Amino acid sequence: MQLKWLACAAFFAACAGAAAHDDAFDFPYLPFDHPAIQYEKRAPEDAVTRLQAEIDQGKTKLDYDARFGYLPSLLKHLGINPDSQMLVFSKTSFQGPKISPKSPRALYFSDDAAVGYVPEGDVMEVIATDPQQGLEFYTLEREKTARPQFLRRTMECMQCHMIPGTLNVPGLEITSVIPGPDGAPRFAAQALMVDSRTPFDDRWGGWYVTGTAGQMQSRANAVAPRADQPSVLEYRDTQNLTSLRGRFDLSQYPQPTSDIVALMTIEHQTRVNNLLIRLQWETRIAEHDGKTGEFKQNRLKMITDQLVSYMLFENEAKMYDPVEGVSTFTKTFPQRGPRDKQGRSLRDFDLRTRMFRYPLSYMIYSGLFDALPPLAKESVYQGLYDALTGKTPSRISAEDRRAIIEIVRDTKHDLPAYWK
Repeated sequence: MQLKWLACAAFFAACAGAAAHDDAFDFPYLPFDHPAIQYEKRAPEDAVTRLQAEIDQGKTKLDYDARFGYLPSLLKHLGINPDSQMLVFSKTSFQGPKISPKSPRALYFSDDAAVGYVPEGDVMEVIATDPQQGLEFYTLEREKTARPQFLRRTMECMQCHMIPGTLNVPGLEITSVIPGPDGAPRFAAQALMVDSRTPFDDRWGGWYVTGTAGQMQSRANAVAPRADQPSVLEYRDTQNLTSLRGRFDLSQYPQPTSDIVALMTIEHQTRVNNLLIRLQWETRIAEHDGKTGEFKQNRLKMITDQLVSYMLFENEAKMYDPVEGVSTFTKTFPQRGPRDKQGRSLRDFDLRTRMFRYPLSYMIYSGLFDALPPLAKESVYQGLYDALTGKTPSRISAEDRRAIIEIVRDTKHDLPAYWK
């Protein structure tokens, strides 16, 4: 893919990322124009669409900041906390010519929306979750206008966001590359797809990362300076950084951090999103085509097993040392709740030996999960219940399994009767 002005919010990664666990085999191409999907034709229902309607009706106004343009106001209206800021300096988006170690791209996210911002960019990139359709992609012009307009992007974005690495549905992806001094990947076709299963030493190539992780080395903050040794990163002064001062102009960004815990959180969230979208699409297609029986026999259990295993962090990368962020993200993220009668939440971090205190994904509360067709949702609930009650093997301790069941019973209101 050439680095040109494609009308595409190529959000998190280069198109040529290499997916792990043979996703290309497990999740073959799906027709996004299938009558049960009609991705391009159906009007989206997401946070950006609702915000645009309020702007058009004069009910809401995006304020324009002299330094950051619409960014602060946009984050506020989408419910995205600025402390989720992550900075990527690799040239792995369509605004690549404007991105470098001296001018990284900032990313911000919540459970159902994300924003990409380049200080000298012409547009901001926005992704929002439509519970029925999956992810929708938009751009917003940087320049001040009387009535800001979000431009929906469909086919242009599918070049990078409907590939095996996203399970061949419109999805998210985070990659780790080996960057050169200017941020260009040394091996453009060998970006590694990253999620919560990825070992730490393979993560964050091309990203700035602030926070500490003890002796767990990663590719963060490093470049491969020598063309004759393109795979060799210079790790000096790159690990356990608590400040990015002196590496670029921090005043160009709302926050001075690129938080390690925020990065770990979005890495987990992306694959859950993609698995939920894939499960929904396949179920709807099977039901429309009258092939529910065949789907239940050949596909439903396979996808459910992958989703349940991932939501329970069964193959989470081992943490050998504690992780600590330097922004307020570790504090504000758990505050979103919900909490059970004992004050416990699936959003509570551990960060000592694993990511979360109670290892069941908080994405069980997402709109994508709630919008699963009944056949698919029942399959997921049954799979989770079997794992949490010991019917199927799990590495989660009996104590933690009991706690998770109690939390879910108190905070999830569409549970099958057998959960209660």
